[in-house]
Order: sequence, then C-alpha cells, then structure tokens
Amino acid sequence: MAALCAPALLNAQSAAASAPPAAATPAVAATPPKLIVAISVDQFSGDLFNEYRQHYVAGMKRMTQGAVFPRGYQSHAATETCPGHSTILTGSRPSRTGIIANTWFDLETARADKAVYCAEDESQPETTSEAYVASALHLKVPTLGGRMKVANPATRVVSVAGKDRAAIMMGGPTADQLWWWGGKGYVTLKGRADNALVTQVNAGVAKMLNEDRPGMELPAECASRDFAVDIGAGKSVGTGRFARKAGDAKAFRASPEQDAATLVLAAALIENMGLGKQAQTDIISIGLSANDYIGHTYGTEGAEMCIQQYSLDRELGAFFDRLDADGIDYEVMLTADHGGHDLPERHRQNAMPMEARIDPALEPRALNATLAAKTGLSGTLLYGDGPAGDMYLARTLSPAQRKKVTDALMAIWKTHPQIQTVLTNAEIAATPSPSGPPESWSLIQEARASFYPGRSGDFLVMLKPRITPIADPTKGYVATHGSPWDLDRRVPILFWRKGLASFEQPLGVETADIMPTLAATIGLSVPRGEIDGRCLDIIAGPGESCPK
Repeated sequence: MAALCAPALLNAQSAAASAPPAAATPAVAATPPKLIVAISVDQFSGDLFNEYRQHYVAGMKRMTQGAVFPRGYQSHAATETCPGHSTILTGSRPSRTGIIANTWFDLETARADKAVYCAEDESQPETTSEAYVASALHLKVPTLGGRMKVANPATRVVSVAGKDRAAIMMGGPTADQLWWWGGKGYVTLKGRADNALVTQVNAGVAKMLNEDRPGMELPAECASRDFAVDIGAGKSVGTGRFARKAGDAKAFRASPEQDAATLVLAAALIENMGLGKQAQTDIISIGLSANDYIGHTYGTEGAEMCIQQYSLDRELGAFFDRLDADGIDYEVMLTADHGGHDLPERHRQNAMPMEARIDPALEPRALNATLAAKTGLSGTLLYGDGPAGDMYLARTLSPAQRKKVTDALMAIWKTHPQIQTVLTNAEIAATPSPSGPPESWSLIQEARASFYPGRSGDFLVMLKPRITPIADPTKGYVATHGSPWDLDRRVPILFWRKGLASFEQPLGVETADIMPTLAATIGLSVPRGEIDGRCLDIIAGPGESCPK
C-alpha cells in the first residue's frame, strides 16, 4: 500500500509509460469478468479522441485494441456533466434519469435563488445551492451497480471521481464506497464512515499539494500547439505547463495531477477491498475530471490539453498494468459525459473567423433588466443558469403578466442572430421519445431526450453553432460545452477485455447503450422497457455478446 501512496505515483509527470499490452488471445473468456471498470473522461470529445488517437502508446492505446465505437453520442441536448454521467451506467437518457442539467430551478422552493444542484439533497437544513449536501436523491433510476447488488448482494460497488456529480451519478445511491475530490482531499457522502485507506491516500495527496510543482515537459508532438492566444486584459492561454505553487488546490484540480490521484485512489480501493477476487463480479466507476477543468481553463486545442492527453495515456497504462499484475480478470469501458469546444479566439486564428462569444444581453440578469423595462414589472421574471438551456418564468406572474413577459422574451430570442431556436415546454412534451440513429435526430428530438416533467423549464433556448456561451473569458473559464451540436454530443465508447478481438463500428450509438452492453457480459438481465439503451454486440464477426 505504501507504494500506491508514494508521491511519485501521484505525479502524472513522473509516471512511467506502460508497455503495450500483450497480444490478445484468440477469443475472449466465456465466463463473466470478475471486475467491471467503467471510466468516464470528462469533456473527452470524439474530436479529441480522433486527434490524439495516433499518439497513444499505453492505456488509451489498449482501449483502441478492443471494441471501438468512435461515434458514441450523449444523444440529449443538455451536454453537461451531470446529465451525461447519469446516462453512462443507467442505460437511460436524462428524460428517464431525471438529471436534466447540472443546475435547474425549482420555483416552489423557499430558497431565494430557486437553484437546485443535480447532486444535492435540498431537504437537508444546512444545504444551499452552492454549499450543498451531496446526494443521489435526484437520480430516478438504478445504476448498473445497483442492479448487480439486487441480483447478488455480495457485489461490491465502488465509485471515485474528481467531481461529486460524476461519482454519484455513476455509483448511485447503493454504492459501498463513493469518493470524490472535495478541494483538499477525497470526501464522501454525509453520514458515511471515514475510510482509513482514503485517509492514507489523502495524506499522500496533501504532501504533494504542499510542495511547489515545476512545469511539466512538453512532448515533442505538442510543439505545434504551443503558442499564446490572447483572451484580453493581458491574459493568454496556450503555453501553460501546469507549474503550481504549494497549496494551490485550484491549479491541482485543473492539471493531470488530479487524474493521477484519482487513479491512485481507485487502484488502492481495488486492492484493499479485493475487488474482482471473489466469486461474484464487482464494479468500480472512475470519473477522471481533470480533462474538463483543463478544457474550461485553457481550451481544448492548446499545449495544455496536449500535455494532458499524453499524461492520461500514461496514467491509464500504469493503472491497467497494476490490475494485470494483480491477476484480475477485468473488463474496461471508457467513454465521456460530453464533448467540448475550444475558445473562439484560437479558432479565429485557425481558419474559423465566424467563431464568437455570446452577447451579454442574452444572460438571464440582462434579460431580466430588459424585461422590466419593456413590461413595467419588477423582481426576477426569468430564471436560468446561463444564456442557453432551460429557462423558467416566475410563478408569481398572473396569466396576463405571463403573456406579456413571454411575448417580450420571444421578440428578443427569435430575432437575435445568435439564437438557433427556442422550444416551449409544451412543444417538447408533445414530441415522442426519439429512436433511430442519434446522429440523425432533430433539435426537438434531442430536447425531448433531456426533458423531465416538473424539472424542465418553460422554454429551452438553443444557440447557433460556434457561439461560446461565455461572454468574458478574463473573468473565469475561457471555453465550455453544453450545446446540442455534435461537437458536444459526440464521444468515444470503448470496450476492452483480455482476448476481446479488436473491431471498429463507425456508426452512431448512444452512451445509454453502455449499461445493457456491460450487463450482458455478466449475464445480468435488464428489462428492455426500463431503459432507453440497447445492448451492443462487442464480439467481432460471428458470435454474440447480447442476449437473444
């Protein structure tokens, strides 16, 4: 255990590259794997996977040698972290999971801002929308781990991540161990007992965090991405090396270090709990969140993300090598909760002059001021978590006032050059749940896949392609995701197990297909009417991994 907690293993810069995996045996074992390892790399778009695929030599290289679905889709419109993670191990879209966004609005609550975080229990007296009590309360369907425990109570379910919403949405309410990065160490749900092993890992992380970190080496292949992009106010991105002063937890979070630490904790829990070493199949879900924080902080096309991709490959290789050394029969699935979009300033330098930032007039605060001036009404008339997504009208409005506000809003939204469309609650609710290839869905079908009555807004605002919904990059994040367009919807879905013959299916599939696919490999029956996804046959050529 001391080796697992050594600071060197918590540093992505010094992690040794693993050797390529041994040649696959002719056929995958007919027996179920003893451990399912479900990995989500936050903001790992299909585009990012394709860009770096040729450079992977370790863990990510191994994942390309199994069943590869490069055109996986988070098929819904709300391409955010919480909805995306809710689909991965439930087999269901947000319209069934109930997780429509990272934050939605409950206008009946006494909370002043009316905002509800997707992974909180707002009934707890001490919780607020920002300082919340984390919980799986809002997840309306069971996870794969939950179903496995019902079938066999001996099953151990573990979930670790860099974000609470990733750990909670993949682990579910019945996880035996559930941990996420809490700012200075890994923490768990309120009322859960401390874990001596996690305390030990946290001590190793704290030791590393309290030391200065020099900048990481730039791989030679990243040189072409190593140029500064001016974002205003004397700030730039594109040339970072992740140097960090001692105690800077924010810089730790937005660096390869965080993923390395999460994988150390995952490996330690696997070893300590003996996951995959007993008669039943166990499951661990791992949310690697650094990719998302790096994408938001620096963008997806600079030297920073390039360093991250090389580090991710090495760290996953070291993690898989550890499982191999322990002799565990494991199956790995790797995907993402959503894609991401680079900052418009760099896109404009690289052949995309049409890229733009959102008009600040479309922000909810600005819209409320405009509505007050146009209607003569006071107070908060419109609630929203940004310039796009679900929007909610104040419940205090009379029918006449509601019409006046709606007319004023539609006059703004439908004539604004950055708005693609605005859908009403009634229009979305009347749309049948979508089916067929996810790449062919219309915007209203994508919206229906995100729609949950009682939580979804009165309107859903969708921006045009290539509009970044961050007005001022100097005040926080420079790039983001969340749109209904493929750059945010499309993610890789990869399966690997020793002996699994490699093949690639380039046609579109959904992340909701992951759970029934994994369930089939362990012989777990999942009633078709309870989920949205379908089992994907991951046996190349003749043979079938899905139930008849």
